[in-house]
Amino acid sequence: MTPTHVPEQFDRTMGCPAAELIRWLPRALPDAQLAVDATLGRRVASWPEGSLRLQGSPLPDRCTALHRAAARYARQKFFDLHTHRGGG
Repeated sequence: MTPTHVPEQFDRTMGCPAAELIRWLPRALPDAQLAVDATLGRRVASWPEGSLRLQGSPLPDRCTALHRAAARYARQKFFDLHTHRGGG
């Protein structure tokens, strides 16, 4: 079955560093001729019938609320232990 609509341009958010994506390309696009310009963040995969341009830039690190809460707890606990004064 062939899709009825395949957009010419689309976006993907990848959860990997750029260097890792570059390492994946030969396996993800095994029959393509690959050209990589890592300094500009561009990658081009070419076939006789056309090409695929991949362009990207790093996004801020992702962090779940749970991780932030754990970090806050650890810092608060450390602070409390080091500022606690004895008493009865």
